[in-house]
Amino acid sequence: MGTVVDDAASVEFHAFFERHYAELSRLAHMLTGEADAADDLAADALLALWHRWDRVRAADHPVAYARGVVANLARTRIRSAVRERRRVALFWSQRDERTDDPDVAGVVDVQDALRRLPFRKRACVVLRHAFDLSEKDTALTLGVSVGTVKSQTSKGMAELQRLLGTQGVPQKVHAAMGRGDESGGRNR
Repeated sequence: MGTVVDDAASVEFHAFFERHYAELSRLAHMLTGEADAADDLAADALLALWHRWDRVRAADHPVAYARGVVANLARTRIRSAVRERRRVALFWSQRDERTDDPDVAGVVDVQDALRRLPFRKRACVVLRHAFDLSEKDTALTLGVSVGTVKSQTSKGMAELQRLLGTQGVPQKVHAAMGRGDESGGRNR
């Protein structure tokens, strides 16, 4: 079992936590509009304050400092959510309608093979060959360099060819994603 630390700093921090947690949680809720995230942001802010408690307690306005930490964490969360929404919008904006008559066994084989790939290789292959994104758009979507997209796509396709056989892997990926028999992975 762990040891309970009962020094003046921890008692003082505990009192600060009890007095201001609800206020910091409300602030996080008002800044993000997310009730579920508010408690987490307030807790994260208070954890950050605890790690710097000597500096915080010496500040002229510790509560103002705490509010600033919550505001910064909320801003980071909002920016991250905006980036994620942009990636999702870009990803889905490139998607065509599904095919009416898919080869179910082939789709299952491709999906199984794709699941065996590490995430980055899988994402590059799917974005390039199933959604026909350019190397640049794929890099933007994944937040990586164009060179990374090229190498990961090449390695991913080689692995898929090993798993599925050498015939028509790009077309199989297209079919698995409901895209029909299109030419796969055009360089744009």
